[in-house]
Amino acid sequence: MITIDVIEARVRSFIEDIQHPKQKKKININDLEIQLRKRLDDYFEMDGYSLFYRTIETLEAEGQLIPIQNHQYNGRTPALSLFYWVNIKVQAANWDRLAMMKLGDLFDFSYYERHPEWQTEEEWNRIQNVYTFLKSSQEREIVSVEERSLELFGHEKFLLDGDNFPAGKGFLARIGVAVEQLKMVNYGEPFVFWIKQGKELKDIQRVLIVENLSFFHTSIKLLEANELDYEPELIIYGEGTKIERSFSFFFRMFPTKPYLFYYAGDLDAAGYGILIRLIEKYPDCCIQPALKIYRKMLDCLEQRNNQKVGQTQNTQYRDLFFQWFTDDEQALLRQLWHDNKRIAQEVLTIESWRRWL
Repeated sequence: MITIDVIEARVRSFIEDIQHPKQKKKININDLEIQLRKRLDDYFEMDGYSLFYRTIETLEAEGQLIPIQNHQYNGRTPALSLFYWVNIKVQAANWDRLAMMKLGDLFDFSYYERHPEWQTEEEWNRIQNVYTFLKSSQEREIVSVEERSLELFGHEKFLLDGDNFPAGKGFLARIGVAVEQLKMVNYGEPFVFWIKQGKELKDIQRVLIVENLSFFHTSIKLLEANELDYEPELIIYGEGTKIERSFSFFFRMFPTKPYLFYYAGDLDAAGYGILIRLIEKYPDCCIQPALKIYRKMLDCLEQRNNQKVGQTQNTQYRDLFFQWFTDDEQALLRQLWHDNKRIAQEVLTIESWRRWL
């Protein structure tokens, strides 16, 4: 009978066979699964893929495998990146036990006892750097993640998510140190915005976030002509998914008080996801779809076009987005989804907008 231990042992063996001591190696995850299936007769009967998926997640968390983010996936559910880097083979070493005991007042070395392959010179240097910092942390100021990463680990992106250093946060987990202990913050990215003429920061209550640049400029024209729905005092250019990273910057720039946030994006899978993730990530904010704007887009149904290639078709985001609309509107939206069509925000121009005035 196949178990997670069997799958993990086989996959680790494959990985170790191709690991190189000096450079990363690239693998196709489908090829790796095919090799696994050849060696396990009851792979399909025992739902081997779900165990394979969990194993790949484990190896990612350990930094053994690094997904290559090029929007190519393996075509399975749940999906994995199609290509991965196999990290450099870690040469086993033995740290001095007395030195480990000296640092034991702040760190738990049990993980390294169980995984001696992580007892490398590079790992030890990182641990010493963090130890020195924590001993004087009461005197230190809060800085950005990039600044602290460079100080402690020699690279500003070590603790950021990405292809280059996916194991940075894994390192903190191995030594049992929370991000907050390093006195750093992940600052939101600045965004482009427009304040209505004659308004001051204290006057802002209604905020419209738009996904696309063209409609951002159209919205400004409509706002200045007093023709824009919701009459927002502030318009933010969301820049696609960037708003998910930059939204926190809003609270560093504008006064602390309740706001009404309205979001308008493309009527497609990506647009649905952006809105729902914002709502989920900021539950204390009043964020909702700009229904009046979306309804104008639905009136432009004849200008629908094909969904973008590579968009993740997340049905949970879809259903959460659809529930804001009437039954008749949901029928139109579901037909768009079924036909693999979308309505781009660019259907709303100065000329088309004024048809509704």
